[in-house]
This record gives sequence, C-alpha cells and structure tokens, in this order.
Amino acid sequence: MKEDELEAVNHPKHYNVGIETTDYISSWGMSFAEGNVIKYVSRYKYKRGLQDLYKARWYLEYLIRDLETSNEKETNE
Repeated sequence: MKEDELEAVNHPKHYNVGIETTDYISSWGMSFAEGNVIKYVSRYKYKRGLQDLYKARWYLEYLIRDLETSNEKETNE
C-alpha cells in the first residue's frame, strides 16, 4: 500500500481535526457506547451528516436506557 493510501486508512482527515477522536475517547476511559456518541457527533460534518447524528442519538438513548435500568434496580434493592 502506498504511503498516502495508508495515511487515508490509519489517519483520515476527519479523524484529525484537533485531537484524534480515539485518543480523546481513550483518555476519558469511555465505554463503547459513550465513545460512539463522541465519535459520531465529532465527525458528522465530515462523513455522513444527519445519518451520523442519528447514530449518535441511538447510542445516547442506549446509554440513557441503561442508566435508567440500573437506577431502577438500585431503587428496588
């Protein structure tokens, strides 16, 4: 693979606006779902627009449901 092709795979431009998204997610110790919220929100302008915002919303709603379920379990114990 040529150097420019490898760069497009490993470090596409939409990954490197400011800090690389994976570095940010890792630095905060985020879960998969939390990281995907950040990933889709931070890249939507450079990738799939509204579709990525819908994906971010799906992961955020997943996190909310998970937290609500956890809170209900704690309340019932």
